[in-house]
Amino acid sequence: MVLTSLTLVGCTINIGSSGSGGYRGMMGNGSIDSETQFSGWDIMFAQMMIPHHQQAVEMATMAESRALSPEVKALAIKIKAEQAPEIAQMTGWLEDSNAPMEMGHDMGMGGMLGDAEMQKLEESQGAAFDRLFLKGMIEHHEGAIEMAQMVVDSNNPEARSLGEAIIKAQTEEIILMKSLLKQP
Repeated sequence: MVLTSLTLVGCTINIGSSGSGGYRGMMGNGSIDSETQFSGWDIMFAQMMIPHHQQAVEMATMAESRALSPEVKALAIKIKAEQAPEIAQMTGWLEDSNAPMEMGHDMGMGGMLGDAEMQKLEESQGAAFDRLFLKGMIEHHEGAIEMAQMVVDSNNPEARSLGEAIIKAQTEEIILMKSLLKQP
């Protein structure tokens, strides 16, 4: 957590400054209205969480056809049902704020599966898939919870509420996934 905080400190933007661009910094060269309701942290959170959620949805889509366990399949459906609308919501924040969809540099989001891990998941089936999915999604959710901490103190009620919802839902899902991993 300390490393993440230190990393994020170096990644600043300036919204509503007296300068002429408003939105100038490490996250891109677009501009944000000085009247935006989303802070720089809210914007950075959305820019990081959208691709993070997209990977979770991709993993969950694989689980629908590759998982053996009905519990894993049900969890996958739940993850997609939660995260797809959150992607749309955060995309709306970026559009409303006139911010780019991407930060323009790599922040190294916690819990993201690498290409080799995604390939291994895609090539597996049944019980082997279930174990890889659960282990990968636990790590993925832990990374999302860490990122959601960015906005739990936001002045924007929508950003704060989403951060809190992500933390609550994904903490509960981690507990479930850990219990599923213990099953024979």
